[in-house]
Amino acid sequence: MSPKTRIAVTGLGVVAALGRNQSEYWKAVVEGRCGIRSLDLFDPGGCASGIAGQAPEPLGGGGCRRLSRSDRFCLQAAGEALAQAGLAPGPGLTRFGISLGCSTAGMLETEEVFSAARGSGWGRARLSPLMRLPASAPADAIARRAGLGGPRLSNMTACASASLAIGLAADRLRGGEADGMLAGGGDALCRLTFSGFNSLRLLSPEPCRPFDTARDGMSLGEGAGILVLEPWERALARGARPLAEFLDYGASCDAHHMTAAHPGGRGALEAMGEALVRSGLDPAQVDYVNAHGTGTPSNDAAEARALLDLFGDRMSRVPVSSTKSSVGHLLGGAGGIEAATVVLALLHQCAPPTLGLRSPEAEGQIDFVPGRARPSRLRVALSNSFGFGGANACLAFRAAGEV
Repeated sequence: MSPKTRIAVTGLGVVAALGRNQSEYWKAVVEGRCGIRSLDLFDPGGCASGIAGQAPEPLGGGGCRRLSRSDRFCLQAAGEALAQAGLAPGPGLTRFGISLGCSTAGMLETEEVFSAARGSGWGRARLSPLMRLPASAPADAIARRAGLGGPRLSNMTACASASLAIGLAADRLRGGEADGMLAGGGDALCRLTFSGFNSLRLLSPEPCRPFDTARDGMSLGEGAGILVLEPWERALARGARPLAEFLDYGASCDAHHMTAAHPGGRGALEAMGEALVRSGLDPAQVDYVNAHGTGTPSNDAAEARALLDLFGDRMSRVPVSSTKSSVGHLLGGAGGIEAATVVLALLHQCAPPTLGLRSPEAEGQIDFVPGRARPSRLRVALSNSFGFGGANACLAFRAAGEV
């Protein structure tokens, strides 16, 4: 296939604190609801923050006893995405592949194994949950259930994992390695990440307030976001309705610090710039940016700087929002649900809000869509994911009806 092959998004699935599917999720986001509340999945005692974007219990089903919470979130989102795309699991998907990003995989279940072993000894502990720990486990679970015989990729690059997984999936399609790809990511909350981010003093005791000058930290979340990607002409030929077009992606690495972004937003700027160049776009063509927007003082300031450097005074007229204020930060799965959010924004022609914003960073220079969703004319949109260690990714999408 030519590198210029157009790629259609023909289905998407979402599981998050605000809903079990894309309809529930999008309705709650547009209504400005916040899914970040008291955590009861495990005891957060001893932590400065006791809240998170805890998702509804993932759906069960045959064989789920051996699956991790992360596996089940990803399976649920993948099932919704395939159904919307008009694709049934089975022999028809032998030329479809999967590219998934995550960071925790089966860590929650591994913690429970070790807790049980401490109490009753290793001889009586059930060890099978340890098989769900590898980062490849959610992708493997989906591939087996759906009968995917194409490329099977797993990616763990911190908070950029799912976004890079989507970009890598597009590369596989343009290389002719598959007829379609499921792509995105998901993660479940676990004690290790929750206590770790608390130890780093990065979690807020209140729902996060991205880009607010009084912000004091992030909120963690869980769930999954998965897209079905297909070559445009192939999708049309089988009667599928494209929801949006995936244009291309950019990736970079700050190589600055293990946990902090480059203060000048160097890596973020490079990733966004590369996404635009590879997509054949000018900054003036971008109508919406779903920001990484974690709510930490340094990350938000660096991203705001990068946005201003790339778009200049247009930023006061281009809506920018962080949906982490609604569902928390899904870590390795963040780019998946945020890419799905961008597709929904293009589909419904509406920019989702940034919640909790009272005194915005770079006030008057950037439009952060405070508090309420806004109907907008959206043709091209970006989704940003910037992670620990300086791993950065930016995805570019276009509304399906645009040339």
